[in-house]
Amino acid sequence: MILYPAIDLKGGQCVRLKLGDMAQATVFNDNPAAQALAFETQGFSYLHVVDLDGAFAGKPMNAQAVDAILAAVRMPVQLGGGIRDMRTLEAWLEKGIARVIIGTAAVRDPGFVRDAAKRFPGRVAVGIDARDGLVAVEGWAESSELAAAELGRRFEDAGVAAIIYTDISRDGVLAGLNIEGTLALAHAVAIPVIASGGLASIADVKRLLEPDCAVLDGAITGRALYDGRLDPVEALELIRAR
Repeated sequence: MILYPAIDLKGGQCVRLKLGDMAQATVFNDNPAAQALAFETQGFSYLHVVDLDGAFAGKPMNAQAVDAILAAVRMPVQLGGGIRDMRTLEAWLEKGIARVIIGTAAVRDPGFVRDAAKRFPGRVAVGIDARDGLVAVEGWAESSELAAAELGRRFEDAGVAAIIYTDISRDGVLAGLNIEGTLALAHAVAIPVIASGGLASIADVKRLLEPDCAVLDGAITGRALYDGRLDPVEALELIRAR
């Protein structure tokens, strides 16, 4: 299992949102590159980055911060937020992003996901952000009538590298991961699933290491790392030991 530390970018700063609400943003670091380097130094092997402004604008808005992160660390970086067309996707991959995450465009333009996954094997993931089981788009500002599992099944044969599944109702509130919902999605699709939203403590990491969660590819953690509720050394040692 891979534990991904998260850097969410808003106005060039590292922030964490509460329930996906841009008005409820807490700034944790005004130097994203330094934060990324700190995560790498702590022993993390893969970084998760989201351009929050880009998710709302539909285009990259924190490119300078992402560039600085790429220059600061050696570990691979996956990036989501505002990636809605092939030109933007290619530009990020050329800059050194290891894997791009397509969210809103996966709902609006599934053909784009299929084309991208075919052209760049192993480097395209789909972000499925759900509220009450239904997929949300446009930076979580809009809800669709599409169920998470239904969206995931659309890409079963597309060559998508992973699905990042976020339960919006738990994101940023340290309520614990929605294990039941995440496992339901993982069993509904053949694509590797990464859990996101709500990871609060070492207890959540231990839960992810239980046999029934072996189907999951990894999990993303944000606020718990920033406010000290999750000790990165303890978490990573536990994962390595298992």
